[in-house]
Formats: sequence, C-alpha cells, structure tokens
Amino acid sequence: MQHRSNATRGTGAKPAVVWLAGAIAFALALPAFAQGKPTVEELLRRLEALEQRYGGAGATTVDGQELDLAALDQRLRALERNLELQAEARAAKEKEAAVVTVNDKGAAFKSGQGDFELKIRGLLQGDGRFFVAGEPAGANDTFLLRTARPIIEGTLGKWVGYRFAPEFSGDSATIADAYADLKFSPAATVRMGKFIVPMGLERLQSSSALPDIERALVSELIPNRDLGVQLQGEVAGGKVGYAIGVFNGTVDGRDAVTSNPDNEFDYVGRVFVEPFKGGDGFWSGLGFGIGGSVGDTTGTGNNFLPRYRTPGQQQFFNYRSAVAADGRRSRWSPQGYFYRGSFGLLAEYASSSQELRVGTTRDELESTAWQATASWVLTGEDASYRGVVKPSRPFAPGKDGWGAWELVARYGELEVDDAAFPVFADPSVAAHKADAWVAGVNWYLNSNLKLVVNYLQTGFEGGATGGADRETEKAVFTRLQVAF
Repeated sequence: MQHRSNATRGTGAKPAVVWLAGAIAFALALPAFAQGKPTVEELLRRLEALEQRYGGAGATTVDGQELDLAALDQRLRALERNLELQAEARAAKEKEAAVVTVNDKGAAFKSGQGDFELKIRGLLQGDGRFFVAGEPAGANDTFLLRTARPIIEGTLGKWVGYRFAPEFSGDSATIADAYADLKFSPAATVRMGKFIVPMGLERLQSSSALPDIERALVSELIPNRDLGVQLQGEVAGGKVGYAIGVFNGTVDGRDAVTSNPDNEFDYVGRVFVEPFKGGDGFWSGLGFGIGGSVGDTTGTGNNFLPRYRTPGQQQFFNYRSAVAADGRRSRWSPQGYFYRGSFGLLAEYASSSQELRVGTTRDELESTAWQATASWVLTGEDASYRGVVKPSRPFAPGKDGWGAWELVARYGELEVDDAAFPVFADPSVAAHKADAWVAGVNWYLNSNLKLVVNYLQTGFEGGATGGADRETEKAVFTRLQVAF
C-alpha cells in the first residue's frame, strides 16, 4: 500500500512540473502577446543561441515538456560566468597589448602596463650663413646642415630610462647623447654615459628651443657634453633641482673626446631654484641658480686648451702652440631667468680659470663672460625656457592662422685675462675682448616647424697686427628647423 502511494506521488510529480511550467508560460505569454513581448519559448531559444555562441550546456525546450526552472537558472549563471571570464581575458589581452602613438612629438611605442616605452624623435636644422663684413679667411657664405639628429629614448621597466642621439650633420657621424638613467625616485636619479655637463643655463637649453640661432659668448666658457656619471633630482615639490657628477673633463665650450686624455677628472655641481613654481603669481616664472666645476688637467693642444668663437662661429682667440695646461681648472656660473606671459629674460655669467705653463713661465689665467637675452612673443603665446611650445593658431594657408611670432635680442661680452698677452697668446691674431649683440625674428609655423632670421654683430679689442682691433664681424644667419 505504501509502495503504491510512493509510486503514485512519483508519477504525479512530472505532470505537476509540466503544469507549472505551462502555467508560467501561459501567464507570461498573455501579456507578451498583448504587448508584443517575447514568450518563454522565445527567451529559451535566445538562451540556446547564446550558449551556442559563447559556450554552455545544451538546452531542453518547453516543447519537450521537460523545462526545469532550477536547471534553467543554473544555465543562466553558467553563461554569465562564461561571459565574465571572456571579458576578463579580453581585458588582460588589452592590458598587455602595445599602445602606439604618433603625434607632433614623434612616435611612441608603450607596453600595455606602461613599464616599457620607446620614443622616436628627431631634430633637423638647415642654416644659411651670409657675412656682411669682417669675414675671416675660410668663412664663406654658405648653406649647411647644422643638425641632423635622430633621437631614441624611453624606459626599460619602472627604474631604467635611456637616450641615444647620433649626429649626422658633420663630415662623419658622431654621438651627441648616449646615457642611461637609474630612476630611484624624482629626488634621486643616477645618470651614466655621455650627456651635457650640468653647469651652464644656456648650455642645458635644448638647441631646438634656443631663442637665437647660435649660443652666446658665455657658453664658450662652459663645457658642453662629457662622459661621466652624475646624481640628479628635484626636491621641495620640484622647486629645487640639483646635479652633482664626475666627468673625464673637457675644454671650455666643447664636447669631450672619446676617452680621458690626461688621467684626471672634473667634479661638477649645480643647484637651480624656482621658488614660486606651480603658482600663478607674478614671480611664478622666476628661476635662479649656480653651477661650477673643478679639476686638474695637463697637456698641450686642442684637447686641453680652449679656443673661443664668436656667435658667427669664427675663432677670435687661441693660445700659442707651446702653451700647456698644467694644473687646476675651475669654473663657476651664476644664472637665472624670468618668464611672464609673452615676455622672457635669461641672464648668465661665467668665469673659467686655468693654470698654464710655457717654458719656465707659469701663471693662472681667468676668462670671464656674461650675456642677457630678452624675448617677446608678438602673438600672445607664453614665452618659456623651452621656447614657444605650440602656437595658438598654427599656420594654415587660406585660413586665419599665421603661427606664432617672436622678437629676440641679446647682448654679451667675453674677456680674456690681460696677463695672457703676449707670452701665452699672440696679440696680433688673438683678441682679448669680444662684445656681441644679436637681433632676430622667430616664426613658429606650428609645434614642429620654425623659421629664424638673426642679425649678428661682434666687435673686438685687439686681434690684429700692430695692436689694432680686428674688423667688426657682421652677418645674417637663417635657419629652417624641423623638430618632433
């Protein structure tokens, strides 16, 4: 009797489920029919289609009268989880995929997580040089490729940065920059390789951002690029920057040779402060600092003793061939700038002392220089240490866009120690003082293209036979620059 009762319940359970499913389908179908909404059967078919597309169990339809609501719920949950897993896989793939960017700053390839990056940039400068007066022998009017420099830089993980910049503008290829950075923090980065010595303000300014075509006389006393290692960083919220390093040592105004020529080193340091950086007050564009170097050097020739050039790139001073560097070389340079709106002013002083020997005569001679550069952006863009970064209205023929226009003016002097004459330098060929001024116009067509015209004039004291002054040098320089 008991067995019969259980059997009766067992056989009655299946019709009950079918009846319940049918009732639900009927209840849902009536409003769906009235309102044009899908029925349970249609929803189930859609579920089956989704399972076939995204993966899942096979389906049993209402038509087969085997609809199990619990199984349907389980299948829906499984499908949802499957979709979540696929979305996570897509997100992980996108995160690992490289990001390629091409814009006015060049091309960049960055890993999905941003730890690895490769940037490809470049700088091209084509000049025209035309002398009006005071043209020395060999200084012909000419067109020349002043700079042809591809730049490769980026990061290797979170801690390592690099930069490699060969130079192809000369008669043979050279390397301008080649260094690696160990970036422990913004306050402490170790740089190793060949790079600009951290001393002069104008020397550290990118050649693409110079307000004038060539650097001022003061940069003739400041070393350019050298091989070494330095610790650098920014503290106090970026308001104080510092650098201290050890280098092979190079003469005033020049790049170092490929190896240390005299088994001695230069020790260099610089501090630069921008006390109101990040604010919007009147003095927010003020910065000032000081750089210096000290070391020993011993030897004769161009790798040990400097030669000084005018902004027109003509040599006006050199030591006699018998003179040797023989002892301490020291330099120091106070410096500063102020930028406010369209106005900019940069000023710098430099002193370079060297112990010298010729025969049995020894002396320590000092050369000094200073310069001031003023700029005014006529079209209203901000002046800055980096130049006019981007014109408000780039040049567009036939449209209301003429780029940015900037007026620049500079004056500077360089004076050699009077004690250099006549023992260490020949007064009939080497001037003991030069004063130079430059006036120019810069046209920034867009953030990549720049046209420059400069008028340069340099006067001299001494430098000619009979104690006369060398003829005043006058020239017009032009430049087409492409930077990205």
